[in-house]
Amino acid sequence: MSQTSLPVSPDRGASAAGAADAPARIRLIRPDDWHLHLRDGAVLRSVVMDSARQFGRAIIMPNLRPPVLTTEDARAYRERILSALRQACAETGEAPAFEPLMTLYLTDRTTPDEIRRASDCGFVHGVKLYPAGATTHSDAGVTDLLGRCRATLEAMQDCGMPLLVHGEVTDPEVDLFDREAVFIERVMQPLRQAFPALKVVFEHLTTADGAAYVTQAPGPIAATLTPQHLLYNRNALFKGGLRPHWYCLPVLKRETHRKALLEAATSGNPRFFLGTDSAPHPRGAKEQDCGCAGCYTARHAMALYATAFESVGRLDRLEAFASLHGPAFYGLEPNRGSLTLERVANPIPHDLPLGDEVVVPLAAGETLGWMSLDAE
Repeated sequence: MSQTSLPVSPDRGASAAGAADAPARIRLIRPDDWHLHLRDGAVLRSVVMDSARQFGRAIIMPNLRPPVLTTEDARAYRERILSALRQACAETGEAPAFEPLMTLYLTDRTTPDEIRRASDCGFVHGVKLYPAGATTHSDAGVTDLLGRCRATLEAMQDCGMPLLVHGEVTDPEVDLFDREAVFIERVMQPLRQAFPALKVVFEHLTTADGAAYVTQAPGPIAATLTPQHLLYNRNALFKGGLRPHWYCLPVLKRETHRKALLEAATSGNPRFFLGTDSAPHPRGAKEQDCGCAGCYTARHAMALYATAFESVGRLDRLEAFASLHGPAFYGLEPNRGSLTLERVANPIPHDLPLGDEVVVPLAAGETLGWMSLDAE
């Protein structure tokens, strides 16, 4: 693919008239990533620095094999992440401060006692709901949330432990593009009625239905938004042929949904905040007859978000979305450091090292108009 400008929607031109007056640099309170996949082993060692260079903290997804089921599993995984970071720092001479915020993988067998242990430990910050079969490594997920997990959800509500949801039903009779809207009806609404004080994060929101629900729903609810869902609609999957590196779950939706998500992200509403869902997969695992889902965005995440916010003339609202709303919801202080974004041509590599293989990042071979400098 040749190097071109990032292909966002026609409304990107809305801010073109003011481009000459736009800042050459933006300094933000150091942001956080509230939805991140780091994997394990050699892959972890390859990707951890990409996130640490930009983000002060990240909510780490627990869908390893085997999954992170207990507080002790989370403790061990956290140490592996920090060890990989120390190794990367020794190799590069860098020393970014980065704190992994751990999560547990919710199953039909997760106990209230385990929730209480996680709440007391200080390093587990959420419990992840994967409906069984919804996405990568979700085969151990929940089969009946209110039927099998009611006591566990009660403990989470009592402890103030957030439930982080992959918001899609897995019913094969439901169209792939409708699964988020049906999840709201079948799962979210009954869940909120049964546990109105439970903190819920609707992760990687993809539809106008979801944005409207999170905006209007009572109680402590929020949503993360990915760069790919703010920048692309489902046409990106098929531009010039089938493009597997734009395939993620939940899948990209219609342009009307993309615009609704971008409006939510840039609205200033504190219920919406940054979560990349960056998910590294080897090129060969994506480029095959049954390729896996996930977009790798960690290396250039903040440049992607800046591109999205600039497309509607709202760069002034990027800091709140990236650096303030998430900590407020999770009950944490904003980071003390800062991150600077510079307006400069930023060619995205065609591939990046991933253990013994390579990963193709989102927008590979294209050029962004922003680049993040090392965090301070």
